[in-house]
Amino acid sequence: MRKVKLSTCGNYVLSSKISTNNLTPENYITTDNMLPDKAGIIYSENIPKNTRVTQFLKDDILLSNIRPYFKKIWLAEYTGGCSADVLVFRTNDKYDPKYIKYCLSQDAFFAYDMAGSKGSKMPRGDKNHILNFELLDYDIATQKNIGNLLLSIDNKIKINNKINTELEKFAKTLYEYWFIQFDFPDEFGRPYKSSGGKMIYNKELKREIPIGWEVKSLYEIADYTNGLACQNYRPVDENFYNVIKIKEMHEGFSTDTEQTRIDIPEKYIVENGDILFSWSATLEIQQWVGGKGVLNQHIFKVTSEKYPKSFYYFMIKDYIRIFKRIAETRKTTMGHITIEHLKQAKVVVPPIDLVIKLDKKIRFIFNLIQNNREECQNLTKLREFLLPVLMNGQVSIIAE
Repeated sequence: MRKVKLSTCGNYVLSSKISTNNLTPENYITTDNMLPDKAGIIYSENIPKNTRVTQFLKDDILLSNIRPYFKKIWLAEYTGGCSADVLVFRTNDKYDPKYIKYCLSQDAFFAYDMAGSKGSKMPRGDKNHILNFELLDYDIATQKNIGNLLLSIDNKIKINNKINTELEKFAKTLYEYWFIQFDFPDEFGRPYKSSGGKMIYNKELKREIPIGWEVKSLYEIADYTNGLACQNYRPVDENFYNVIKIKEMHEGFSTDTEQTRIDIPEKYIVENGDILFSWSATLEIQQWVGGKGVLNQHIFKVTSEKYPKSFYYFMIKDYIRIFKRIAETRKTTMGHITIEHLKQAKVVVPPIDLVIKLDKKIRFIFNLIQNNREECQNLTKLREFLLPVLMNGQVSIIAE
């Protein structure tokens, strides 16, 4: 099949401008609020005032032109404006924007983009070089079929992620209602604190807590297993485990994932459902879904023989905001916290029977989130499998 250059399919938007005063955090796009690995966008944290920026329209293709290896690309779902480091590509009427977006979502395109980039510390894509990228010249009906198929996969991933966000909000709200506001149901089913439940002043926290509750550190309510320096455990044969680094916490395993020997102590092995806490750089906590792997340094595997995972998950998550402030004050290359910070992090701990009672109510939510995330990973793998075979003509979707 004939190939055409990207320049045949459309061009950059250069002259259309919009004032930042007319933009919102939702529709102002910079490289900072474009997510890596083709994951779309999040809301912008800062919008410059009294500045004119490039205007994009629905179905324009936005491509981060800084560090192309981060693979930041988005098909605009509405009108907005973007910073100068974001390229806006608009297709002509002979080419379907969804098809072109997915052509530019291939790893082959990002490798091509990097090959023509300029600069070493912060490589920037070359606009003319990008326009010379070649793609198959399908008829418009076939383009739409390909684009719609891949978009349906991405839409399902997006729906699952939205569901998970709401599920976690619900579980966290219930957790906070019981263990932060102290309005867990008393013996008569009434909200404890609001109904006059007995409270006692705690000098350590300088606040009242329910009588009979304890104050412990995060270090006391869970066990924190730090990962290995996995570069010291290279595979010696075809048998290996994938290594879980911060990148894998975000994106799952890939062809770039480091590998390690299988004769690793059991405590460093991670299975689906384990709670991982990156104590360096990103400072985040998640329930792992990527499959069996080995824990790398800079990440804790958090476990507990006494408390259920929903309890220490939310306890740690509540404290991350404080940990991030601590990390920012530590003038290191990558902000991080230490075991000492976990020992200093004091929390209110309910009686174990109350902890178990709440866990029984929200455990199914954790399972639903886990199932949705696993489905998202499988859909992502399907999309990444389909992308090259569709875009190089190995498989065709015939227009009806």
